[in-house]
Amino acid sequence: MRSGVIAQKVGMTRVFTDAGEHVSVTVLRLGQCQVVAHRSKDKNGYVALQLGAGGRKVKNVSKAERGHFAVAKVEPKRRVAEFRVSEDALIPVGAEITADHFVVGQYVDVTGTSIGKGFAGVMKRWNFAGLRASHGVSVSHRSLGSTGGRQDPGKTFKNKKMAGHMGVERVTTLNLKVVQTDPARGLILVEGSVPGAKGGWITMRDAVKKALHKDAPKPGKFKLPEAAASAPAEKAEAVAKESA
Repeated sequence: MRSGVIAQKVGMTRVFTDAGEHVSVTVLRLGQCQVVAHRSKDKNGYVALQLGAGGRKVKNVSKAERGHFAVAKVEPKRRVAEFRVSEDALIPVGAEITADHFVVGQYVDVTGTSIGKGFAGVMKRWNFAGLRASHGVSVSHRSLGSTGGRQDPGKTFKNKKMAGHMGVERVTTLNLKVVQTDPARGLILVEGSVPGAKGGWITMRDAVKKALHKDAPKPGKFKLPEAAASAPAEKAEAVAKESA
């Protein structure tokens, strides 16, 4: 089980296939999505990666959070999320996950916060049919009708579908197909719509109800910080000098 990523919704556009057909896609951008911490079986009871994405001013970060990010040697992040992974899919702390973590043709599940609609009636909120257009109904054509029984049960049951606040809910869209990736710019294009407004933050991971693509990299595609990447080369150079 591989890690997911934290991305930002840029907007929607379209791409053309070789056959000339256009496909509506949502553009998602990875904004310095780095591994902040590990969760281990011995210490935490489960195995997971904690990821952070997006920049944040240091003055707006609490002292405890600053210390947490300092241990990982990463800049303070705007969004933090955990992804359960298998023990062989752990990615080093400080590594930045790139857009080619996902491959073209694979399916992903995307989770975001839906756009707020304000106070909505039952026809818009719950797809009620409304009351009749004639036969004695006047003024209240878009109302919900009866909300409960008379003497029995003598109350309105909990969770009754009624008018109220709509949107701003956690929504997951399953089985979206990856159409294109652009690792240089950190962009991932997925077919169809994604919950949330432009600029909103989403989490994306391998589809639960689809088999993992055979070309998907394991444990994932990432790049190490320059300091960590240059350390093995410097060590090898030092060993070479000693042996000479």
